[in-house]
Amino acid sequence: MKRVASGETSEQTSEFPESAELPDLQTLAARSAEWIVQADGLLITAGAGIGIDSGLPDFRGPQGFWRAYPTLGKAGLAFEEIASPEAFVRHPRLAWGFYGHRLNLYRATEPHVGFGILRRFGESRPRGCFVFTSNVDGQFVKAGFDSMRIVECHGSLHHLQCLDRCCDDIWPADAFHPEVDETHCLLISDLPLCPRCGGLARPNVLMFGDWGWLEERSDAQHERFAAWRQKVGKLVVIEVGAGTSIPTVRRLGESINGVLIRINPDEPQLRSGQGVSIACGGRAALEAIAAAMEHETR
Repeated sequence: MKRVASGETSEQTSEFPESAELPDLQTLAARSAEWIVQADGLLITAGAGIGIDSGLPDFRGPQGFWRAYPTLGKAGLAFEEIASPEAFVRHPRLAWGFYGHRLNLYRATEPHVGFGILRRFGESRPRGCFVFTSNVDGQFVKAGFDSMRIVECHGSLHHLQCLDRCCDDIWPADAFHPEVDETHCLLISDLPLCPRCGGLARPNVLMFGDWGWLEERSDAQHERFAAWRQKVGKLVVIEVGAGTSIPTVRRLGESINGVLIRINPDEPQLRSGQGVSIACGGRAALEAIAAAMEHETR
């Protein structure tokens, strides 16, 4: 069973010696564009950093989380405490206040133009593209990516399951419209219930200390991903906004036999010879690569 590995870090060496003059964005974008044009399949991997350009909050560190949810900060509740099954047992309206607010935020947020750029890159490759993301926000689906070619390795907030696991059902959250008292981070509308047993429903999201997550939906996504990978000969991985605190996404890109393009303003380090690291935000880097692609394909 797949579980969150919280607090882990990944020590890596930079592609370029510290004493060397680092290539500029245009040079790195041109190199990336050349590899993408030569690939027959594109794997897009993404962590929470890809959503920052869309206006989604940055939860890095306690201060980042508490800036987004000051009520939880005043109570001294860490992200790991509220993002846990135990929170739904002890404080269901507080837990659903947090997750309900996030669900409303994700529904209202429009993916930034970088998502469209990635989709065009993928559509231009003979074998298309696949997405692997630790994000639970559904932004890739909203940006028009094929839902059958996405792995959400930590689940999706747009799907629900029974807290008590009375059954293995996973159902869409479309009928759930949470009303949240944002001042107190409390759900004030009806709690979502399991249609089988009438007990409390929870997000079908892998939380901290979570042994009750139903992973059947994610497992099916992994199976489709594995089948696609077998068909791809020359693969390029574009990783956007994946950090080392929970390194699931980074490790996947590093383990695949293909060129890795890592886009990360804070943790761009890359093992020598693996590809390129671009130390800037996702949207800016993708726009630069798109401009280089136009030049490359003329």
